[in-house]
Amino acid sequence: MTYHFSKKIERPFDQAIADVTAALQAEGFGVLTTIDVKATLKKKLDVDFRPYTILGACNPNFAYKALQAEDKIGTMLPCNVLVQQGADGKVEVSAVDPVASMAAIENPALGEVAGTVREMLRRVIEKL
Repeated sequence: MTYHFSKKIERPFDQAIADVTAALQAEGFGVLTTIDVKATLKKKLDVDFRPYTILGACNPNFAYKALQAEDKIGTMLPCNVLVQQGADGKVEVSAVDPVASMAAIENPALGEVAGTVREMLRRVIEKL
């Protein structure tokens, strides 16, 4: 089982982030966090790294259902969506597969929520 869904897209990096954010919003997700890994590595380690941004996406309705089903599920929230530029200049977008990431938790109610969120994130990637 793979732990992510990925797709390479033809557009500038900043536009890709805007398009991913819009696609997430269309599926009911908001972006709670934005981590610019390139800038962080430059600031903390003074190293150059490719454009690499992690978006922490959350769908409040499904996050609430997951929290009701499993009180420590917050350790796995929000759902991360990665936007990175490869050496070839192409942008790749990847979203976590919540079913794979929660496979170790034996909770049928949580599994149902994860399955629904999986399909929503898959649609986000497919629409790009």
